[in-house]
Amino acid sequence: MILDRINSPKDLKLLSIEELETLAEEIRELIIDVCSRNGGHVGPNLGAVELTLALHYVFDAPEDRIIWDVGHQCYTHKIITGRKDQFTTLRKKGGLSGFPKPDESPYDVFATGHSSTSLSVALGLAVARDLNGGKEKIIAVIGDGAIGAGMAFEALNQIGHLKKDILIILNDNEMSIAKNVGALSEHLTRLITAPAYNRIRDDIWDKLGLLPFGLREEARDLAKRIEEGLKNLIMPGVIFEHLGFRYIGPIHGHNLRVLIPTLERIRSLKGPRMVHVLTKKGKGYRPAEENPERFHGIGPFDKKTGTPKKRKRPTYTQVFGRTIVELARKDKRIVAITAGMCLGTGLVEFREKIPNRFFDVGIAEQHAVTFAAGLARAGMRPVCAIYSTFLQRAYDQIIHDVCLTSLPVVFAIDRSGLVGDDGPTHHGPFDLTYLRVAPNMVIASPKDEDELRSLLYTAVNYDKGPFAIRYPRGEAYGVELKPYRELPIGKAEVLIEGEPWVLAIGSTVYPTLEAARILKSEGIEIGVVNMRWVKPLDEELLERISGEYLFTVEENSIRGGLGAAVLEFLARKEVRVELIGIPDRFIEHGDRSELLRDLRIDGEGIARRIREAIS
Repeated sequence: MILDRINSPKDLKLLSIEELETLAEEIRELIIDVCSRNGGHVGPNLGAVELTLALHYVFDAPEDRIIWDVGHQCYTHKIITGRKDQFTTLRKKGGLSGFPKPDESPYDVFATGHSSTSLSVALGLAVARDLNGGKEKIIAVIGDGAIGAGMAFEALNQIGHLKKDILIILNDNEMSIAKNVGALSEHLTRLITAPAYNRIRDDIWDKLGLLPFGLREEARDLAKRIEEGLKNLIMPGVIFEHLGFRYIGPIHGHNLRVLIPTLERIRSLKGPRMVHVLTKKGKGYRPAEENPERFHGIGPFDKKTGTPKKRKRPTYTQVFGRTIVELARKDKRIVAITAGMCLGTGLVEFREKIPNRFFDVGIAEQHAVTFAAGLARAGMRPVCAIYSTFLQRAYDQIIHDVCLTSLPVVFAIDRSGLVGDDGPTHHGPFDLTYLRVAPNMVIASPKDEDELRSLLYTAVNYDKGPFAIRYPRGEAYGVELKPYRELPIGKAEVLIEGEPWVLAIGSTVYPTLEAARILKSEGIEIGVVNMRWVKPLDEELLERISGEYLFTVEENSIRGGLGAAVLEFLARKEVRVELIGIPDRFIEHGDRSELLRDLRIDGEGIARRIREAIS
């Protein structure tokens, strides 16, 4: 295999185009094989194989800096930068991260897992390079979805203004590779990247500058219009030209015989440049090509058929999706909003069955929240379904646009707590903390899927202000689903009477019940409370049970979460409170159950913490 000979990007430069094409297929096979067992971002990575090979073939990483936006397309990059022998450990505890990680390799320039950051990072690197007298090339690879976010446009605007030497690769995998990637387009691309063309272009521009002032500006404006008009006949890049970029493309993103010569020619050009590359998500694996949404990020699957391995029980995401459809059919005010994650947040059924009240705003969480605020202001009941880690991006909008005027926006916060294999960029251990400080916000977390349904019912019927419901990734408990009931806000549920009391919330309630069972077998009785609400707290219950000792258990950072809220309430009482939760550090990737066990937030771990404390 050619892949056996590749230990660094320098080895690529010894290969012929034919060998690179064979290598691309070998890498695809490796990605499919490993992801079928470990799960991963299959579609984005299969779509970026040739592009990655071309970039490393033409440029000289790690001296030249390649920044991957989001980072979910970096598997090929990892494989050819000395990590192919570790690739089988992808997303496993102690193994390779599924995202760029500077601690892992000097080839990983920037730690990332959220979208639309690459252009700002690239500009920072370019400015530092110029201030320090460096010569390295700066390349940012960004997708068509990520470039639509506000932060990316802010960076584009400043890059064009500062005229920094930066190359942006726009990886467009939404357009089909059709007419605009034909012979005419490729011919034009070769023409406008050729040194002779650029010398003539610059000479004409300079000569026009010798004309008298009024005539000079008219002539230059006419020349610019002619050039843009000719380009725009077959290219969609005029907006980037107006922002100050040299735009090249679109070009075929899976044809190394086009990619490599284009990148070689543009390498020597100066200033802001954008190469528009058309690729296909899931390229080379039919199930991923046919269902790119499912294979964007997927768990283990059958390699032959692409069928995901079945779960024993429905996930919280699935329960949310079915419930919100049921509620919306009865309540015409309900509108569902997601930020580019329709499948991930469980809203596919809503999109199909109630399309006129479904809105996917793309990767634009800030807009999603303020859009929801506008809907709420007009009497609608928007349900904003966003992952915990991505909702952080809209923090100002939550406080300023929703909480300040107490608008009834429902936040359905998926992937709260530890998400497992995707690691620290995707864990959601901060939402209780960052939401609890916002005035007028109600915050709840269900112990199981039945409680999730009733909390959603309660939320859409709550008209006094914003209502956040956070729930974990993965399978629910398979409990019986009862009729909807409105849950009294701020009232906890006592599950077991006893002392010391253990106050648990959300995903930690059942593990705490398991801890109670373990301790009872040892002759230790504890009381267990399903707190259900972090804001408002059940202060009446806390007054009743606050003896000498309390434990709090949460799948949230112990800084500012349930435990902190309880401590604030009990500050004037002589009560010892032990906080069990996620420590004040970032948690690496790994199987979710393994991570919870290591942090002692599973049943055995909670029992051990209580046993150690009361002994």
